Amino acid sequence: MRRLSPALLGVLIVGCGALRDAFSAHPRGAAVAAGQALSVEQLAGWMARAQKVEPKRENVAAVTTLYVDYMIYAAQRAKGANLRDSALILRANWPLVSQFKWERYHDHLMETRGRLTAAQVESAYAAGNVRLLQHILIQVPASAAPPEVEQKRGVAERLRREAVAQHGANFGALAGRFSEDPGSKGRQGYLGLGTRGQFVAPFEAAGWELKPGEISGVVRSPFGFHVIRRPPLAEVRDSFTADLAELEGARFDSTYVAGMSERREVKVNDGAPAIVRQVFSDLEGARNDSRTLVRYRGGAFRVRDLVRWIFAINPQEIQGLPYASDDQIRQFLRAATERELLLQEVDSAGIPLSPDDWRQVQANHDSALHVLDARLQLSDSLLRDSAATPEARVRLAGAHVNAYLGRVVGGEAGFFPVPAFLASALREREPWSISAAGVAEATDRAKALRAQGDSTRGGGIRRAPGPPPIPSDTGHRQTIQ
Repeated sequence: MRRLSPALLGVLIVGCGALRDAFSAHPRGAAVAAGQALSVEQLAGWMARAQKVEPKRENVAAVTTLYVDYMIYAAQRAKGANLRDSALILRANWPLVSQFKWERYHDHLMETRGRLTAAQVESAYAAGNVRLLQHILIQVPASAAPPEVEQKRGVAERLRREAVAQHGANFGALAGRFSEDPGSKGRQGYLGLGTRGQFVAPFEAAGWELKPGEISGVVRSPFGFHVIRRPPLAEVRDSFTADLAELEGARFDSTYVAGMSERREVKVNDGAPAIVRQVFSDLEGARNDSRTLVRYRGGAFRVRDLVRWIFAINPQEIQGLPYASDDQIRQFLRAATERELLLQEVDSAGIPLSPDDWRQVQANHDSALHVLDARLQLSDSLLRDSAATPEARVRLAGAHVNAYLGRVVGGEAGFFPVPAFLASALREREPWSISAAGVAEATDRAKALRAQGDSTRGGGIRRAPGPPPIPSDTGHRQTIQ
């Protein structure tokens, strides 16, 4: 489903009144869904009255797509369709289902590797390539004058002396009380397992000189003054082991994906970046596009696959893709293809959802249906008691869609779209179509109406002061043709 951006929703101010009075009595269609039509006139009227957003074609098309999705959902509700059957739930929640299945598969892969042994943990700690460090930070503003800098250094020196006096036994308590690093203060100064290159240079140089149990001198960095400690393994064995297992798991994942990509001979097509930029201009039209973006042994990653991933990803994370460099787009396509191949492995392995996973998926689905019903003001009792026939119930549900979408476009109601994968699944149950010509005509009509309205408001022909030039009681009226 084409999403309306939050910025667009925030500035649409059109009302939802009887727009038909301003237009021809013979409306043309911009879209039809479940037998209900969105006229060019109604669509143009909505967009024309949205004074703070340009009636561009992509905005008009977005509203048209919303209409189709809402109308199909409402028609299914009106017909009493089962919107909670397991097959629909799985399709409508594909991103969440895929995530859960991958997590179960990943757990299986990690189990086959076995757990870290005590000897492996001790060897990693002794090697020192990864380190679990504590620190106390006394912040120094970049604009601090020399006297303030020296005062801050004195605080750090005092805290170091207190820690050294007790051989570091009180280091966590001192960090919790005096450290000015909000990220580690609540964890007794622990920074988590780190490797070289993760810390600023002065901090890293001092931290990698420490032997187990040692405390550094006062170290100056762009953040301020640090006192650093490397706790002995006996003191942090559990957290070091857990962090090491997570780090090794990440390395395993990276190696596994790289190996799979090499085995499957993943190769991004030369013209793929240009196609990706083109696709973003019409995501709806690209849903069934079979052009190949990436080839791999045994298959291909096509435009339609990309569109599915685009709808699955947070819009804020994907909106910059059309403006990325060719290399960045190729990296994204390779990563998406690798995830596609991973999910193929998951499906081949027959990994099921756990009972808890299924409960969460159902809850997510039910929550979406509940919000949609609330926004559209639909209920079983309303549909049953207010309309006698299935056709009448669909028309009633359609009226609710028009009213809600009018309020959304007018900024008078909260926006909640039909979730993309639910909308895609429901579109297979009802006839629908969007007229490109109708969208174009609505865009032109909205621009013309907007210009006409601006002219009237901005100083067009104004009524002269005083009474009308013809007395109102003459009985003569002039009809404007």
